[in-house]
Amino acid sequence: MRRQVIEKAEAAIPQCHCGEVNRLLKENSTYRSSKNSLVGQRRHTLPASEFWCLTPEDAIGVFEIEREAFISVSGDCPLHLDEIRHFLNLCPELSLGLFEEGQLVAFIIGSLWDQERLSQDALTLHKPHGTIVHIHVLAVHCTFRQQGKGSILMWRYLQYLCSLPCVRRAALMCEDFLIPFYMKCGFKVLGPCEITVGSLNFIEMNCAIRAHAFVRRNSGC
Repeated sequence: MRRQVIEKAEAAIPQCHCGEVNRLLKENSTYRSSKNSLVGQRRHTLPASEFWCLTPEDAIGVFEIEREAFISVSGDCPLHLDEIRHFLNLCPELSLGLFEEGQLVAFIIGSLWDQERLSQDALTLHKPHGTIVHIHVLAVHCTFRQQGKGSILMWRYLQYLCSLPCVRRAALMCEDFLIPFYMKCGFKVLGPCEITVGSLNFIEMNCAIRAHAFVRRNSGC
């Protein structure tokens, strides 16, 4: 059923759906090198560490990290392999990977959403004219956990979203035990999420992108 929804969604979205976001990325000098935009390009940030948007070719590596991170905890993955490919084809510019010495160690995958709260459709749809980035998943490779990689990646991702004028806020759903982590990243609790996956219930959280930019400007970072 989820695969059928994805196929219908891809057929309904025009080919130019990412054009405006790509244009903004290319015009933004903070998130590009001297010759290339962030989309599809590596950008050196720290010794041996790089952040750049993912591509469909990264899908298998992404899924391996995600599967190891989530299956043992919740019994399922936020995104299956076909869904990862789906979003990395439709909106790769809303993903971000942390690579160390060429190895993917952590990643975020997002898509645009056009309603105030997340609904079941948000699991599979990308709304090109939306102003909310739905963060589907953040995962860190098992070897690199407990090192602050997830926090670093989320901070960088939110700063990246600040460069996109069309993005108003970021939203996600999580289990109760993850609420403190996301609150430290700047998210606020909205309440129970209407989305359920099997027997799992979630809390919906969001982060105002402009407010996040203000916090950074006044943090001395």
